[in-house]
Amino acid sequence: MIVSPCISICKTDPVTGYCYGCGRSNNDKQMWKDEKTTDDWKKNNLLEIRTRLKGWQLDSFDESYNHKIKSGVSLFKKRNMK
Repeated sequence: MIVSPCISICKTDPVTGYCYGCGRSNNDKQMWKDEKTTDDWKKNNLLEIRTRLKGWQLDSFDESYNHKIKSGVSLFKKRNMK
């Protein structure tokens, strides 16, 4: 199973249409929820969304997504649970 790239920072950039947190479009988000979406598509989408993020935004995504993979919860959610 490939973990969703959502890191719980769900705000869409009105210019690009991509989420500030994970870099996905609304179509990307729908595809991730579709049970027919293949792991290959998800792997490719992870590579694609990483190209949409730059600098501190990419660093923040990587840190939170890696934490989510290891612990099951993004850093943003973890900090808000305290």
